[in-house]
Amino acid sequence: MTGEREPGAQADANRRARVLMKGNEAIAEAAIQAGCDAYFGYPITPQAELLEWMARRMLELGRVFIQAESELGAINMALGAAATGARVMVSSSSPGISLMAEAMSYMAGSGTPMVLVNIMRAGPGLGGIGPSQSDYFQATKGHGHGDYRVPVLAPASIGEAMELMATSFELAERYRTPVMLVADGILGQAMEPVDLRFRTPERQTFDWALTGAAGRPGRVIKSIDLDPEVLERRNLDLQHKYREIARRETRWEGWQLHDADLVIVAYGTAARVARTAIERAREKGIRVGLFRPITLWPFPSHELARLSRHVGGILTVELSAGQMVEDVRLAVEGRCPVAFHGRMGGLVPTPDEVMGALKALKGRVDRIASPERHAHMAPVSRWHEPPERTEAEPWIHERVRRGGRR
Repeated sequence: MTGEREPGAQADANRRARVLMKGNEAIAEAAIQAGCDAYFGYPITPQAELLEWMARRMLELGRVFIQAESELGAINMALGAAATGARVMVSSSSPGISLMAEAMSYMAGSGTPMVLVNIMRAGPGLGGIGPSQSDYFQATKGHGHGDYRVPVLAPASIGEAMELMATSFELAERYRTPVMLVADGILGQAMEPVDLRFRTPERQTFDWALTGAAGRPGRVIKSIDLDPEVLERRNLDLQHKYREIARRETRWEGWQLHDADLVIVAYGTAARVARTAIERAREKGIRVGLFRPITLWPFPSHELARLSRHVGGILTVELSAGQMVEDVRLAVEGRCPVAFHGRMGGLVPTPDEVMGALKALKGRVDRIASPERHAHMAPVSRWHEPPERTEAEPWIHERVRRGGRR
């Protein structure tokens, strides 16, 4: 299904240029350069430019582009194409992703790899076209029916979104699973200078792909097993796969954590707002750091749990009513206070708002930790007695974590 590639010297020059690109278009080109064979989609704001870019570029390269009659048509066409071993991508925005939930469950159940991009908009319902992160539950807790999970990647910049496109295809093919890349509408619509340094994952030969049975036994890709014991074994195999993904593929970034008393947990655009708030807080002598999940699932619970033993409080910042904050609280398990600040309806928290939430959290931490209060109350959790920091703690290192625990 893949068309002719550009001549070597010209292709190399194109891949190393630095240009100003809109997020949707950069994501689309990164998918193309990652070897996407077929794209299926349906127009919806704020991801329409992604579809438009694919409409032009895929045809230029002799690859498959189909604007389906609906989101239902697009995702089921993708299922069929992916079953042949093709490298397939679909994109939409929040209400459209909801329509694709059933086929996502079929893909997970049948082990069909595919990459789905969600440029999130405000809801519920048709909502509006402003940016949002209110699809966190949808992405991480299951889109359709059944006991299944999919890896969910969340870039914080257009450049990182381009990098994570190749990673998404790698994960999909390595684990035979759908993979979601989620970005709020700002990352889809904004423009940033990016380095056109693309990566094309190595092609594999799949022993499950439906490529025609001439000269070999037939193959079947399905998600139905009417024998309960057989279906349970399939589900147990899936759960084993999800544990392996969680063990090997957790990704996160830490910034200014080495001496932090307070930590902001945020992803995507919210993390960029948080960085500005952290810079202002440190100018006022408040030691704050950033913990940014890159994989929303698997969520970096183990790493955040270790960090929570060394800080006084955590603030979660989201473009939602508070969804990721539930996973933060589960990871922290009461070791320190967890506060939340968010905006809805397409509005974005400002650095000043985040500063206000940080000051409120700091006041809460100071009140609980005061000697007078300790004289009258028994400690309720270990965070009252901060352990000594040691250079041996790997979470202190200021770098992006790739590949999780091994």
